Amino acid sequence: MKKKLLSMTLATAMMASVLAGCGSSSASTETAASTGETAAETTEAATETSAAAGTKVGVSMPTKDLQRWNQDGSNMQSELEAAGYEVDLQYASNDVQTQVSQIENMISGGAQVLVIAAIEGSSLGEALDMAKAADIPVIAYDRLLMNSDAVSYYATFDNYMVGTKQGEYIVDALDLDNADGPFNMEITAGDPGDNNAGYFYNGAMDVLNPYIEEGKLVVVSGQTSFDEVATPTWATETAQSRAENILSSNYADGTQLDVWLCSNDSTALGVENALAANYNGEYPIITGQDCDIENVKNMIAGKQSMSIFKDTRTLASQVVKMVGQILNGETVDVNDTETYDNGTGVIPSYLCEPVFADVNNYKELLIDSGYYAESDLQ
Repeated sequence: MKKKLLSMTLATAMMASVLAGCGSSSASTETAASTGETAAETTEAATETSAAAGTKVGVSMPTKDLQRWNQDGSNMQSELEAAGYEVDLQYASNDVQTQVSQIENMISGGAQVLVIAAIEGSSLGEALDMAKAADIPVIAYDRLLMNSDAVSYYATFDNYMVGTKQGEYIVDALDLDNADGPFNMEITAGDPGDNNAGYFYNGAMDVLNPYIEEGKLVVVSGQTSFDEVATPTWATETAQSRAENILSSNYADGTQLDVWLCSNDSTALGVENALAANYNGEYPIITGQDCDIENVKNMIAGKQSMSIFKDTRTLASQVVKMVGQILNGETVDVNDTETYDNGTGVIPSYLCEPVFADVNNYKELLIDSGYYAESDLQ
């Protein structure tokens, strides 16, 4: 099994892609400054900031247990406050009823726009009904809010593309178009309550299924359907326990494991923990998503092959821009009006483009961009 090395040209191109993947309010500001703003434009910007003062935006995040949600919440709060808004940021400790109560309190507290990253996309009906009755626009953040006509917009990354990039990485790393195989693979997907998890899984499997059907990829455990491979709440411990069972049942006899498709970093970490204690063969390719610090450290150490990088700073900037457009009665930026049907109709969406990081390009993507300091990864 030979893993292809990515060229520096590709790394540079991906760096350009991730920085341009979403609109950035700060980038726009820098551009305006470099070209020279007129006094009228400066006054207009100051007026908009002044108008935002006292305008409350409610931001509901699912949990602090995963690194990425802490980053999302912090980025969102910083961007909104810099734009002059008052921010009510709440984390719901992965408890649906807590999130419902927090959102209802935001509404009662005078929030004029809600940005919601749901724990479970279909479980916030009461709070969303309250928002609709109060005529408060709702932006679904990263996870689509399902079965509610209270949702105004959806802002996320291209979730199907996340999966296809993971699948394509495996195809290239194993050289599946040229190698004879077979290669043994296992699959760990995400939370059934998270609408995105299906997109991740389907994107990857649409790439890999032809090789499974051809016999070049063999899922030794036989567990391939989403229901079989899903991980409730994306829990590391749950992913680890399932991986331990798969390893003891199918690989204890020395069977080689070549690749483990993991939808995100918290599940990948569980698989990596299980491998450390229960597997002695040649280390497999492992995919992930979010570029969490521990997983990037594992990537540097050769314990994880790649992770999809979704720069939450750019997503936060785009959402702040959308909030301003909503409150000013302007046309809201969207770039997808076909894909995301939440059960009541297609929700106008803005999709940012993800890229992948591996040992060849993580410095350009994560350190040089300022996402992490080099000391964070030591």
